[in-house]
Amino acid sequence: LAINSGIAYPVLAGYPVGPSDEEYVLVNNKCQCVTVTSKFVPSQENPEEEVLERNIRIIVPLKARENISDPLSPLRTTFVYRLSELCKNCEPIEIDLGGAIHQAQQGNSCEEPQTCYTYDRNECYSSPVPLLHHGEVMQVPAALTPESCFAQ
Repeated sequence: LAINSGIAYPVLAGYPVGPSDEEYVLVNNKCQCVTVTSKFVPSQENPEEEVLERNIRIIVPLKARENISDPLSPLRTTFVYRLSELCKNCEPIEIDLGGAIHQAQQGNSCEEPQTCYTYDRNECYSSPVPLLHHGEVMQVPAALTPESCFAQ
């Protein structure tokens, strides 16, 4: 993440990591195992001034599959992280246009599916499993993340 390159960064609202911690979480992407945080720290040039520091934590999952829903797919060897995609906000927002309330998308390219490198525990993943029933082999979906697939 280059700060002095002239690139304009999006302004993101964050939430604090802890009650007494002044570090704010800007991105927490469980699908790609990325967390981006920011906090104000004393400047190295002038300790009386504070500068904004951003930290990017990436966890690369070992033995991740190309298709996480297929345990037999080949191991993933390439991981791509684009900060602009991680920071996009696809939560819909209500806006008032001429007295009428409309739903608007806050981010661009939100329709494109995101590539997951590991299981997002909020999503239900399943994979077909062969099941022998009365001499006939049937493909039955099996939950790979049971806690996300079944109601409590």
